[in-house]
Amino acid sequence: MATYQPKNILITGAAGFIASHVANRLVRNYPEYKIIVLDKLDYCSNLKNLNPSRSSPNFKFVKGDIASADLVNYLLITESIDTIMHFAAQTHVDNSFGNSFEFTKNNIYGTHVLLEACKVTGQIRRFIHVSTDEVYGETDEDAVVGNHEASQLLPTNPYSATKAGAEMLVMAYGRSYDLPVITTRGNNVYGPNQFPEKLIPKFILLAMRGQPLPIHGDGCNVRSYLYCEDVAEAFEVILHKGEVGHVYNIGTKKERRVIDVAKDVCKLFSLDAEKVIEFVDNRPFNDQRYFLDDQKLKHLGWSERTAWEEGLKRTMEWYMSNPDWWGDVSGALLPHPRMLMTSVDASEETKAMISYSWNSQNNTVASTPVNGEITSSTSTVTYSHIK
Repeated sequence: MATYQPKNILITGAAGFIASHVANRLVRNYPEYKIIVLDKLDYCSNLKNLNPSRSSPNFKFVKGDIASADLVNYLLITESIDTIMHFAAQTHVDNSFGNSFEFTKNNIYGTHVLLEACKVTGQIRRFIHVSTDEVYGETDEDAVVGNHEASQLLPTNPYSATKAGAEMLVMAYGRSYDLPVITTRGNNVYGPNQFPEKLIPKFILLAMRGQPLPIHGDGCNVRSYLYCEDVAEAFEVILHKGEVGHVYNIGTKKERRVIDVAKDVCKLFSLDAEKVIEFVDNRPFNDQRYFLDDQKLKHLGWSERTAWEEGLKRTMEWYMSNPDWWGDVSGALLPHPRMLMTSVDASEETKAMISYSWNSQNNTVASTPVNGEITSSTSTVTYSHIK
């Protein structure tokens, strides 16, 4: 099997959780690759997630929205992008029940903009689309074989429906325009840098604050969890060894009930689970189980490395050391959060980290030189690497 060698990679949503680990890994391991990261800095993004890459000469951050066709085309051409790893998405199921239109806009329309830009420029050699195990819908409780890559897609909530819709567009552009697409569908991911609307960081931060751990329904819903660095390695493998036109599950057969996750967090903090766990109303619909067949990716040479106990301990230690990483997250720690999904204004410190940002109102570029002074130009851009 031939190994793919990219030159200039665009990673969307790279100030978010999973994509930041992937970006940092590629910047560190492949200094010959140029890594351009694009993020609009939504509520669940944080430029600090990219701190390990700040001083690297092969790294550049761009603030902007994938829904801006002008920006995406501009980046593909001016940066000679040959590879896209598309992570940018709204991903929290609870939010999708409250603001589903935002999920359609980000997850479907945003993906469509990227695909169209790839078709127009004609220079993309790999388009890796990051999807989710939730597109398969529920797995039968007694199933002993997980969903494989050819299984039917049966999404059950607005989030997973928009991810399935995006997949259909990716597949169509692959078929109609010979776009070299690869799709991934992954289990739940946990670890440092994750915004605490998700289960594990939410439980950890609540335990740190001495507050109850809310569990939807009876807590018997089953999920599979992979540590973030293992998942970043999976994307590294798929980037170099994945076959065009294929789908790859990124999964584990080690399943856990939500209530057992809560009990494990309680053990780490020496808390009495019976006193701390609080059962709350369930979601409008809560899939009982997701279960993946992970053999196809294993044939490429990947396997998970981090045991659950070790990964959970590392995650707890990181949040203990970085309790204010996300600022005020009280809204995210509610049993059923409904976050305001808007871009976050950058601080003066983070403004100095941005190579350039895009004004979608008048199609201008604001570049940030090393001295931090912001200038605008409609035609030329002075790049500055993150310092």
